[in-house]
Amino acid sequence: QVQLVESGGGLVQAGGSLRLSCAASGSIFSIRAMGWYRQAPGKQRELVATFTRGGSTNYADSVKGRFTISRDNTKNTVYLQMNSLKPEDTAVYYCNALGPTAVTWGQGTQVTVSS
Repeated sequence: QVQLVESGGGLVQAGGSLRLSCAASGSIFSIRAMGWYRQAPGKQRELVATFTRGGSTNYADSVKGRFTISRDNTKNTVYLQMNSLKPEDTAVYYCNALGPTAVTWGQGTQVTVSS
């Protein structure tokens, strides 16, 4: 099994920045890709950004140019740098990992952007 722990969420004013971290442990060599999703109250969980083992990245249109996904293989950690934050970015952010047969989710970290 893969275990994921997110950190770095918090309260920030519009225009500010946060960096989220997702530390992976367990069967990390089975991971094919990792990503960040978010879910606001009453809304569906949506993709924010993904990062494959080959290094390709994908971003939601709503965050392109503002968010950057990166990784540190020595620490088994994926990051999400969030700049120019907007109130509509407010959500619980979840890290996930794609394995051969299943997807693993972290516990989530709250990001709140005030006007």
